Amino acid sequence: MKLSRSIVKLRVPIVIITLVLMVPALFGMMNTRINYDMLTYLPEDMDTVKGQDILMDEFGKGAFSFVILENMSDKDVAAVKEQIEQVDQVDSVIWYDSFADLSLPKEILPDKLYEAFNTDHSTVMAVFFTGSVSSDDTMDAIREIRSIAGKQCFVCGMSALVTDLKDLCQKEEPVYVAIAVVLALAAMMLLLDNWLIPLVFLASIGMMILLNLGTNLFLGEISYITKALSAVLQLAVTMDYSIFLWHSYNEQKEKYDDNKEAMTVAIHDTFLSVIGSSITTIAGFIALCFMSYTLGRDLGIVMAKGVLLGVIGCVTVLPSLILILDKPLSKLSHKPLIPKMDGLARGIIKIFPVFLVLFIALVPPSLYGYTQTNNEVYYDMGDSLPQDMDFFIANSKLSEDYDISTTHMVLIDSSLSSKDVRKMMDEMEQVDGVQSVLGLESLIGSAIPEEIIPDSIKSILENDRYEMFLINSGYHSASDEVGEQIEALNGILKRYDKNGMLIGEAPCMKDMIDITDRDFQVVNLISIIAVFIIILLVERSISLPFILIAVIELAIFINLGLPHYLGQSLSFITPICISTIQLGATVDYAILMTTRYKQERLAGKEKREAVHTSLSTSIPSILVSGLGLFAATFGVALFSDIDMISSICMLLARGAIISMLLVIFILPSLLLLCDKLICYTSLGMRKCVKKR
Repeated sequence: MKLSRSIVKLRVPIVIITLVLMVPALFGMMNTRINYDMLTYLPEDMDTVKGQDILMDEFGKGAFSFVILENMSDKDVAAVKEQIEQVDQVDSVIWYDSFADLSLPKEILPDKLYEAFNTDHSTVMAVFFTGSVSSDDTMDAIREIRSIAGKQCFVCGMSALVTDLKDLCQKEEPVYVAIAVVLALAAMMLLLDNWLIPLVFLASIGMMILLNLGTNLFLGEISYITKALSAVLQLAVTMDYSIFLWHSYNEQKEKYDDNKEAMTVAIHDTFLSVIGSSITTIAGFIALCFMSYTLGRDLGIVMAKGVLLGVIGCVTVLPSLILILDKPLSKLSHKPLIPKMDGLARGIIKIFPVFLVLFIALVPPSLYGYTQTNNEVYYDMGDSLPQDMDFFIANSKLSEDYDISTTHMVLIDSSLSSKDVRKMMDEMEQVDGVQSVLGLESLIGSAIPEEIIPDSIKSILENDRYEMFLINSGYHSASDEVGEQIEALNGILKRYDKNGMLIGEAPCMKDMIDITDRDFQVVNLISIIAVFIIILLVERSISLPFILIAVIELAIFINLGLPHYLGQSLSFITPICISTIQLGATVDYAILMTTRYKQERLAGKEKREAVHTSLSTSIPSILVSGLGLFAATFGVALFSDIDMISSICMLLARGAIISMLLVIFILPSLLLLCDKLICYTSLGMRKCVKKR
């Protein structure tokens, strides 16, 4: 209570200090780098990641792109190539004139090399960049290359993808926040008993969101997924805490004449309630930090920090604002629009066996759908973006005209004999889906002796330690076919050079598929164990954690099972995020009802009366919380053109409703069924067994 009194006493300085902190927070937010490349979150000890580092250190190359030029004369293409070479961050460009004079016919090239880079209406050049795939400099270089050749230029590859993704995100993100704020505001206007308090909530939560985004500066960078979702999720999951304080304050005002004293008690009571609620949510986000794929850690840290700041804001900034605005708030009260829930609660209890049967009936189809959805996820980031984006058009042209869907890079020991390298390349060309293998040995044919290959070309593909060559594949990145192709290519590579490395987008994608399958199981298990322990400690019961988690896990199974039945495919990160966030954020609904049920049983009420009271009193809070989470995420899901963000928000919105419905209809039935077991396995409740 001493801390609560201090907060009430220092309400004006608290608001002033928080407003002052907004300045450095805004600076921190604007200067936090955003990472748009999902492949950079792979563990550093993987060969694909090590290979990328070697490529950068040994060859000074990070990113690689094919650039297609349509309907241009060789002379004009050469001029464009020369301009591209002058672009900052472009290391080198390989085209026909790199190793032969334009006056010589292209037909002197080996057939497979000519066909790999030319059609009757276009030609393709390979561009190597000095920066990494998603560095700001590389993205700037992509934009400049596009501007040089205009509409006749098509830039393919991951760097083009992340460039377009960044532009789309920067356009959409302000709209995400606006939609979430407007819909959350509308929901609170309808569900709360005051017209002004929703704006006060948003002011308090908004300041905590800005603090959270500003303190991300200390992390160095965050992913675009984290940036896009963090503000929306923080608003959605911390809105409850503000509602708890408001309801508590109104209750205490009926007991105390002095509103400052009422707020002191409200802060104290809310803090105790919110701690239990927030810990489960934080546990869900912390579980993401155990992923080998470190995007989970990125999102987990930012969101756990956001929830913690939300709790702090709820018991410091919000009560200060409410006291400062107490007079206008008191004038803008209205009757709650949510009716009393006694009738609904009585009806649910009356037919509770029906809901038990429904609970059992829902398990098999939802579990089956859940399992199938996890097997049907996609990993290619390009699949989550609109098909009219520049990179998608370029990749489609590369696939249609040159039968190239993805390109692998191979790094081998430069001391390997040319004879062995040729044999290895020949074997690799026989692997299903391989269109061409291009390196120094490809250039050295009957028409081009090794001596005439310029040193500038040799230095691009070879140094004193490593030799590099390209493998063009007709298989789509992240497909099952390319996975089998990569395994076959690696088998050939390791026979000739056990330290050789196969790198590039598709090998990285394969590694990502392998580790995220394991991550899903690990994160899911950790989140369930963490929430189980929290409920065990909060409810001081052995049986209640099983019951509550069973209800919320069924809600998760239904939510993640529906995409299978609806014929939808989710991004690989969506099930991982939903399984932990939905559990952590919505198990609070079950804890709220169960805590009240225990209080009523301990107060001497028989089980039906206890469940009725807990249900009727909890439904309004659960509705406000569930519909608030729904409102904050549903609009973003409908608006976003980035499927990865849209699907996460849609499943969060739907998950909130499903969890809300199961807690309202299924949980009371389980409490009635398991009442005796709960009494025997909960601390201090054995005396309630006689009061059936």
